[in-house]
Amino acid sequence: MIPADLSRAVVHAVRRAVEAGALGGPVPARVVVERTRPGGVGEYASPVALRMGRGADAARVLAGALVLEPGIESVDVTGPGFLNFTLAPLSASALVRDVRTRGERYGCAPARSAAVGGGREQAVRAAVARIREGQGFPRDGGDEPSVAPVARRDGDVLARYGTGAAVWAMLAVPARETPVFGEGLLVQSEENEFFRVRYAHARVRALTRNARDLGFHAEPGEVAQPGAVAQPGDGGATALLRALADHPLALEAAAHHRAPERLARHLVVVADALLDFQHQVLPLGDEKPSAAHRARLALAEAAGAVLAGGLALLGIDAPDSL
Repeated sequence: MIPADLSRAVVHAVRRAVEAGALGGPVPARVVVERTRPGGVGEYASPVALRMGRGADAARVLAGALVLEPGIESVDVTGPGFLNFTLAPLSASALVRDVRTRGERYGCAPARSAAVGGGREQAVRAAVARIREGQGFPRDGGDEPSVAPVARRDGDVLARYGTGAAVWAMLAVPARETPVFGEGLLVQSEENEFFRVRYAHARVRALTRNARDLGFHAEPGEVAQPGAVAQPGDGGATALLRALADHPLALEAAAHHRAPERLARHLVVVADALLDFQHQVLPLGDEKPSAAHRARLALAEAAGAVLAGGLALLGIDAPDSL
């Protein structure tokens, strides 16, 4: 089970409990499941019982049903009614195959909303529309976030920094906050998150080209377990797998909260994990390409698809080289 499946499982459990009379109240159309905060219980958590106006008793009813679901190892109830989940280990090859099959659409349906040019409010509204459409949310207008404008002192940021960098700065902070601009947006360095995300995508393209020159291609395999804790000596594979598994949750949360900055932050996590892992992909010295190299390349290419799809939802291009 991947985290996105967990969200659907919780909705089904709530529906079954309501239909059986074990719980009262309307069944939510969707449930947001997020990573447990540091020091918390389990890997993922949901306040669905609290959101329904129920407390710990309702959470315990749901926990009893959900612990029987395949792919869920344990369910704990904490505080006034939080559900905390630990998932069974997921096959790395299965996760990578899923991402590669869906490509840039992994974690979301095709979004047709066109980018909207202009100021920050248009950029935020367009990104929110694309993300929510990709997650199947209705176009209901809803409670649109209040958008702080670009400070006058920053002038024409599109002309000064380029569309991609300017849009990233506009979307990387919550809509109510004034975005920060500076020459660092134009610097190709590790301090620049916008550069790191696009550079990570470009590195994936380079790895694919280099592998082709060496006579091998990607093939999903077991490089590591996408668990919650990185394993020493796995070359960063576990951290990257975890980031890919969490991508649908990041999209769901960004759509639910109308917060494109949540997607931007997650893309930084994916990019950093990929840049740490990239050195494990190609054979070194006289080493011959092996099944392990093919599996690592498949994992890297899956990360590239996630980065490209996430940037597209924000309205930013993903270059093949930098």
